[in-house]
Amino acid sequence: MRSRDKAAVSALRGALAALDNAEAVPLGEGSAQAGALEASPAGAGATEAARRELGEREVLDVVRAEADERLEAASRLTAPAHAARAERLRAEAQVLLRFLDGSAGPQPAHPAGPPRRRGHGAAGG
Repeated sequence: MRSRDKAAVSALRGALAALDNAEAVPLGEGSAQAGALEASPAGAGATEAARRELGEREVLDVVRAEADERLEAASRLTAPAHAARAERLRAEAQVLLRFLDGSAGPQPAHPAGPPRRRGHGAAGG
């Protein structure tokens, strides 16, 4: 994304990470045991764990919590030396709150048109 969207990129990456964490299935009490190497599962996908599927309400709760955390952290940064960081946290929170309010709406991937290819002129390759 463009440099002016740094707050949005940071907020959205953080929210996606939080959603990814929320989808993780908690380990059972006995599942984190060490065992013999030869008893380990083998093959592609053998160690993949099932993920929880979050409902819309859960997704909104996670995003709201992310926005609240940023606002709380910004309110604690009162020293003038931290003013820029506090402002960035508030900007990130506003990005997330816009999604919660439904005012973000779908945005085109490239509002100025398709991306230009870099490289070998019109041949594009």
